[in-house]
Amino acid sequence: MKNTLPRWRGFNLLEKFSAADSAKSGGPALNKTPFRETDFQWISELGFDFVRLPMSYRCWSSPDRWMELDESVLADVDAAVELGRRYGLHVCINLHRAPGYCVNPPPEPRSLWRDADALEACSHHWRTLARRYAGIPSARLSFDLLNEPPAPCEAMSRAEHERVIRALTAAIRDADAGRLVIADGLCWGNEPLPELADLGIGQSCRAYAPMGISHYKATWVGGDKFPAPVWPGGDQWGESWDRARLEAHYAPWAKLVAQGVGVHCGEGGCFNATPHDVFLAWFRDVLEILCGHGIGYALWCFRGSFGIFDSGRKDVAYKDWRGHALDERLLKLLQAH
Repeated sequence: MKNTLPRWRGFNLLEKFSAADSAKSGGPALNKTPFRETDFQWISELGFDFVRLPMSYRCWSSPDRWMELDESVLADVDAAVELGRRYGLHVCINLHRAPGYCVNPPPEPRSLWRDADALEACSHHWRTLARRYAGIPSARLSFDLLNEPPAPCEAMSRAEHERVIRALTAAIRDADAGRLVIADGLCWGNEPLPELADLGIGQSCRAYAPMGISHYKATWVGGDKFPAPVWPGGDQWGESWDRARLEAHYAPWAKLVAQGVGVHCGEGGCFNATPHDVFLAWFRDVLEILCGHGIGYALWCFRGSFGIFDSGRKDVAYKDWRGHALDERLLKLLQAH
């Protein structure tokens, strides 16, 4: 069966990826700036059709007043949705930090999986966004509920995760019944959710495995302890991966597509410390496999250490492109897939 989601291809844009609280805890710096029109323009000009906006709710709210939303910040999101329309890009809004959960530090003071007030607040944020954008076709706009829920553990069971996803989907549909909703897989986006196949939502996978290639020397995941990356033979927590192991990794997602569930890869890419030739050889295999299953992708990110612009790699012959350092080999690989 053909993938019911379009094979969107594009990038993550990070202007509201984090807020001031993250900086105080050693995370990314304050990022409440508006999205850049030139990003949308250039992504379209280069032949892509998708942007994902991973955002922290703390950019427009706070844990102690999380039923209150700052209109001045949400106006920046409105502008991004309009820029998507203007430049022919599908916009996917994602709560990278939601009331009650984030994969990154600092931890939320309440649990989305266990605490009723956190689920109420998260539902309120999504319901507000659904009302705000009601009437915009799902061909132009989708909602990706929660970034990278963890593996089932003491803090969250699989059943608790399912309950939350169903509740958030219902909150959105109360305000906008036709909105396209997407749920990231469990285990940080790596494990599909067949238990939600009846819900009529899409699902999102990742393109970071093996981590020994994608996150080599990335200190926030312990990448400074990873062995020197090679491909084939990339390290995934002590296991050696090759093309066949990659194909096995994506087989459950292909099975989900065959069951009629739309799948997209919301994030993927490689930190700038991995040798460029190793990165490109691995990522070519990843993209070929995704393409073979009709699954689109969004590179993390557009500008920065994982991106096609200004990535800071030391082994790339960059091309000057409107005052920015362009990784032309990576761009051509993406354009070919």
